Amino acid sequence: MSVKVKLHPYLRKFTNGQAVVEAIGHTVGECIDDLESRFPGIKGRLCDEKGNLLSVYDICVNSHSSYPEALTESVKDGDELTIITLIAGG
Repeated sequence: MSVKVKLHPYLRKFTNGQAVVEAIGHTVGECIDDLESRFPGIKGRLCDEKGNLLSVYDICVNSHSSYPEALTESVKDGDELTIITLIAGG
């Protein structure tokens, strides 16, 4: 199951500058694991030591936020994931 993943510029250092990569999986989490197998270190930037998505990121599936299910959200062949860095301030 191939899914297109659009990466925030901060994460492109793991993909040799590629803005869009393909991932394989049935859930967002499986896609992240697939990315980690090909681009070591990327999961460590996205997830904490328990494997939970860090609160500074949102992952959209076909332009819809996957929050709060994030990593358990189902994906199908041809879906598009967009990894967004959330910005806060005051």
